[in-house]
Amino acid sequence: MIQPIQFTGEDRSNATRQTLAEKEPVALRTFTPSQAVLAKSAGAFHFTPEGRRLYDFSSGVLVANLGHNPRRWMQRFCGYMGWKPEHVAGGDASGYFEAITLSAYNAMTELESNAVERLLRNLQASPGGSRCEQVMWAASGSEAIQKALWACLHRDEDRDMIVATRHGFHGKKGLAGAVTGCETDSDRDPRVRFISFPMQECDDLSKGNDPFDPAPYRAELDALLREYGSRMNCLITEPYLGGGGSYHPPAAYHQMLQDWCRANDVVFILDEVQANFGRTGKMYAFEKYGIEPDIVCLGKGLGNGVPVSAAVGRADLMATLKYGEASDTWSANPLACAGVLATLDEFESENIIGQTARLNELFVNGLMRLKETGLISKVRGEGMVFGIECADVGGLSSHDVANRIVEACYLGNGDTGIHLLGPLAGNVIRVSPPMTMTQREATDSLNLLQSLLGDLAQKL
Repeated sequence: MIQPIQFTGEDRSNATRQTLAEKEPVALRTFTPSQAVLAKSAGAFHFTPEGRRLYDFSSGVLVANLGHNPRRWMQRFCGYMGWKPEHVAGGDASGYFEAITLSAYNAMTELESNAVERLLRNLQASPGGSRCEQVMWAASGSEAIQKALWACLHRDEDRDMIVATRHGFHGKKGLAGAVTGCETDSDRDPRVRFISFPMQECDDLSKGNDPFDPAPYRAELDALLREYGSRMNCLITEPYLGGGGSYHPPAAYHQMLQDWCRANDVVFILDEVQANFGRTGKMYAFEKYGIEPDIVCLGKGLGNGVPVSAAVGRADLMATLKYGEASDTWSANPLACAGVLATLDEFESENIIGQTARLNELFVNGLMRLKETGLISKVRGEGMVFGIECADVGGLSSHDVANRIVEACYLGNGDTGIHLLGPLAGNVIRVSPPMTMTQREATDSLNLLQSLLGDLAQKL
């Protein structure tokens, strides 16, 4: 057994860490130097069992775009489920109350119909969403990717080749895992081929206006076309490389990918599971990048904490799958549909995108200022998702520096800290707070971050 992380003065948190270390495999979670134990959350904050407050700089891995437990969202969610205060407080003698069923496997609900219509209407109203004709629900991002790829491969079984961009993350299971990473990974599916993602051209925000030449990337695609010809089926990419280190490409890159797909009858899949619902500064990332995918995969912020995802796209592609070929226990369950509806309500009635733009300016300036500490070498990002790349410092590798930063931020100044996840791609820390945090919260948290990194720099 790997010994759990322990911190002085955190008796309750330490007890939880110890129990889970003994009774769960470490494989269940990714490594984070803090292994934070969360007792409750509200807005932009988590709270530990000991009562310490943590600014949430991960949004529960890009899930809580609207913040944690927002009152108006919760009221709408409960309303869609038919839950009322008196149901919890009392109820009749039977011990049950009438509300929406929690599981509707192989059945239908009006809630599902409402969610489908609302989601499609929202997508189609966004520039680039006109090919979003049908929704194929799932419960996790990797499942949505899997179903999208199934639909593509079923359209013509002689067209079996899939193109993916290197260093992307689409999931760990099945075909989603096969299109994750690069060709050097073990157990690679022989149907998958990889092309380059423009990482060097977008490795720091200071390069935002540098000229970009998509020709070398198109040449890679043309070489694959010459080799595999009519076997080419689909191409999948992320709007930006998330798990790969937060690389946000020029729009011309994605536009080139789309043009090539259109010219060669290749299905263009955009995996914006972590980028949808405002995270890039637009409702959907395809709008931000000026493209029109054949299938867009949604998740995470789609339900603001309720597990739900979807592959949404052309009806002719979805029709390639027969009864049961994309079904599972939890797809389109009423809880998920209520979460989607409550999230749509919030985005359609409140100016979340406008608040994101205001926060973006604060975070760009605040994160770029971290370079002054010597611990941060590069800053990348857009909207309200950023990656800060750590430097080698005082004999420590950039990976070790990243872990020291995560731990120092967790410990904070005593009463208040910052919750960060473990580094991406070895040395990149993601910064992605809720898009509804106030400007005061943004300013205070960035000042705290600057102070904590400054203190750490002096110790290293």
